Amino acid sequence: MLTSNPFSKASSDSPISLSSSQNLRESLRIAFEHCRQSTFDFIRTVDPSLFCRQAHSDFSPIGWHVGHIAYTEALWILERFARKSPMFPEYHRLFAADGLPKAERQNLPDCQTLYDYLNDVRQAVFEYLEVAPIEQQQRIWWFLVQHESQHCETMALIMELLRVSHPLPSVIGDAAIEVSLITDSAIEKISSSASQIAASQSAMDLMCYVPQGSVCIGSDDRCALDNEQPSYRVDLDAFWIDRYPVTYQDFQRFIDAGGYEEAQWWSPEGWAWLQDHPVAYPLYGERNDEARMSRQSNHPVCGVNWYEATAYAAFVGKRLPTEAEWEKAARWEPSTGMTRPYPWGEDFPTQQLCNHSHHVGSTAEVTRYPGGASPVGCMDMLGNVWEWTSSKFEGYEGFKPFPYVGYSQSYFDGQHYVLRGGSWATRPWALRPSLRNWYHPWVRQIFAGFRCASSYPPQ
Repeated sequence: MLTSNPFSKASSDSPISLSSSQNLRESLRIAFEHCRQSTFDFIRTVDPSLFCRQAHSDFSPIGWHVGHIAYTEALWILERFARKSPMFPEYHRLFAADGLPKAERQNLPDCQTLYDYLNDVRQAVFEYLEVAPIEQQQRIWWFLVQHESQHCETMALIMELLRVSHPLPSVIGDAAIEVSLITDSAIEKISSSASQIAASQSAMDLMCYVPQGSVCIGSDDRCALDNEQPSYRVDLDAFWIDRYPVTYQDFQRFIDAGGYEEAQWWSPEGWAWLQDHPVAYPLYGERNDEARMSRQSNHPVCGVNWYEATAYAAFVGKRLPTEAEWEKAARWEPSTGMTRPYPWGEDFPTQQLCNHSHHVGSTAEVTRYPGGASPVGCMDMLGNVWEWTSSKFEGYEGFKPFPYVGYSQSYFDGQHYVLRGGSWATRPWALRPSLRNWYHPWVRQIFAGFRCASSYPPQ
């Protein structure tokens, strides 16, 4: 288990001596090994009969993502850096992101062949790591750790889509699918003490005050993805933000009050979406005993899209935070005016600080991680569920694409909204307050929830 932050060790702007270069190689090797072990731990849980199955037209099979991880690592490190000939040229079209259409990615090598592909590529990559000019290349190496982490989160999403125990019609993206996501591991009873605390809290207690002032947004660290850079300062008015993500228990009020039937709470676009996709509860809040138990718990609601999140916010007299507000609430230290690497401080994410990396295997109660609180008192800012913001996904001023033009820039189309914070399946290398995710507003994503904000004191 990593407890220190390897990114911070690798991001100094001072001249790199031989010893620091060796430290960087070791940090990268450890990160690559830990990340790969997590990948193997996950794919060993996948039934081989599901390995090549397409769960939904928006997603490639799990086995394709496994091959794509190896392909991408070989492409950047072995072919472009080490100038080696392709180890497996027959895989280039199959596993390239712009190769085959998703619907044609089910004819894959067997599991053992893909494991061997991962291992063979990794062995050659580690051999090159010993002689690589690592101080010049480190950004792409850190990118590859995060690339594997992100694809593994996608594989976790696909696995949940394949885990159909009680099929019910739902909507993801533009299509209807049959899926239920409530599992035994996702259901926890609220402890009596947590219930008493929640019952005694006032509206003021349940929101955190963030004073007016400037804050640094984004990251210039060498591990940061292109859409996090360059960092910039912005002046924000004072605001209030929910201490916790909105829970199933909170969201049930909206459902019970007919929130899905009242146009007044919805944006025109959201109401039009609802008429075309008539739903009456979150994607994973189907009406069965397990879901009822989950809704009564204080797990964060998930499977809601941006339209649903904004409708709920209007219903309770609030709004979604901007992404700058969200990031300030997550990492800004009022006493110093500085930002922290993580809500709790400098330490790399652990299972004691937030719900990530499948440690719980589902969402967790929002009160479970008091040690992970941000300086202004917000809980669960990292892990558990991705959180919708009101901001559209676009490049920061001075944006430069990396490692290729289309990685983020293709989505600067004015049609995607930013989510922050990571989920229970996010790896620690892709878990930080500055990291940005993005989806269309109509996508009901398995790991997506939200919290609300307000420009006025809570009543």
